[in-house]
Amino acid sequence: MKPVLLIASLTAVTLALGGCASSQTGDTYSRAEARTVQTVRMGSIVTLRPVRIEGTKTAIGAGAGSIVGGVAGSGVGSGRGSAVAAVIGAVTGGLLGAAAEEGLTRTQGVEITVREDDGSMRAYVQAVEPNEVFRVGERVRILTVNGTSRVSH
Repeated sequence: MKPVLLIASLTAVTLALGGCASSQTGDTYSRAEARTVQTVRMGSIVTLRPVRIEGTKTAIGAGAGSIVGGVAGSGVGSGRGSAVAAVIGAVTGGLLGAAAEEGLTRTQGVEITVREDDGSMRAYVQAVEPNEVFRVGERVRILTVNGTSRVSH
């Protein structure tokens, strides 16, 4: 029965972590940004640089890992040994859960430096989208709403 509980717990952790990931691509809008007027500026791409956008670091990964580790540890031994194993399992699971959350939500990004039509240069970072390829020299739109900017064609 305990292996079934462990598998169910790991599945719950995986689903919870997947639900935490928010998209930082140029074509994804939050619910609050929908139907909001955006400022549009135009410019040309000066440089492109691949970057890594770090993953989320919330209490969900550590908490879920602690639960799974504690449950797994409690199945080891009996009596006092079981309690000690549960604590060690919870601590280890918490550390592994936090690392797993950060790793699962990490994404590849691109830093896009744009010379805007007013002469200013600004850099924007957003997640890489397979269906949107940018090139140096290309004309782009910079859309800004509520302090969040994105670059698009």
